[in-house]
Amino acid sequence: MLRHAIAPVQSFTKVSNGVVRHPRLNSDAKILLMYVQGLPASASYKPLGEHAADLGMKPRAYHRAKECLIQNGYLDEWRWQSRRGHWTTEQLISNVTLTRDEPNGVRDGVPTESPSVRERAVGSTGGRNPVTSSPKDKDGEKTSPHPPTEEPAPKPKPEPEADTTPEAVDATPETVEAERLLLSLRHQNRDLLLGVREARGLAEAAAEWLRRGVSVADLRHALTAHLPRTGVRSAVGFLRHRLTEKLPVPLLPARPQDRPAEAARPGLVTCEGFGDEHVFRPVGGETHCGGCRGELARRANGIQLREPAAGPSWRTRVDRVRAEGAVPVT
Repeated sequence: MLRHAIAPVQSFTKVSNGVVRHPRLNSDAKILLMYVQGLPASASYKPLGEHAADLGMKPRAYHRAKECLIQNGYLDEWRWQSRRGHWTTEQLISNVTLTRDEPNGVRDGVPTESPSVRERAVGSTGGRNPVTSSPKDKDGEKTSPHPPTEEPAPKPKPEPEADTTPEAVDATPETVEAERLLLSLRHQNRDLLLGVREARGLAEAAAEWLRRGVSVADLRHALTAHLPRTGVRSAVGFLRHRLTEKLPVPLLPARPQDRPAEAARPGLVTCEGFGDEHVFRPVGGETHCGGCRGELARRANGIQLREPAAGPSWRTRVDRVRAEGAVPVT
């Protein structure tokens, strides 16, 4: 086979042999990956489906190519629902395969280790891509002028040590809760992404809100509501400004209300007054009820109640009126 190739000076895209010779990527997936890789940064807002339509791919062919890219680690997607109920899809396409944790780091702005400098596992191919490597001659090992060198075994990674900084050791429950809240704000708005050190620097200011009686939900609303339409340039400065300027008034200490001890209510006593035997509840050591005390006062003043004389019945009064002729009888 003869081959004639001239490398272009400009307007070209470098494609790795791992993508070109990948056995599990179909031609549409390779063309779509190379096409997106060569796009300028201004075209990154368009979804992958629109780029496929620009290439003339049919919907069915695009879905097959998309499945190939996802299954082989070249494409990752995230979907989330906003507070208004709208669904948003974010896509990350890479010209190298990424591990399970690396796409999240790229999405959150955490620098990831290049695949070329990853530690080699024991028994690995030594950094060679089994897809792109050319086949060996059977006698290659015998005629090689340089004997193969043994690769050193990888050193075991040290176990992560516990955070023993003074801030982490002396952290109060409110500070820990506030730091966890600050780190979770990126899930509600990407502009509020904070690093661990940045969140720890703002945790004490946010914890003061919790100490003043503000709930975690209200604090989250105060930090994420009514964001600028143009976006947040600095998440640290924006959150520090809101935590400082919107700090609520401290709660007044609760004063214990001195309730007077309820005096023991006296029991019922028997009245020493007139009439049948009856009882009453004294207030200040009285021996007579109210009615008997009134009767004693009237008798002391010479007033004696008289029983009303019994008068004629109403029938008698009516007959008397009729006899006098005041009411006509019908």
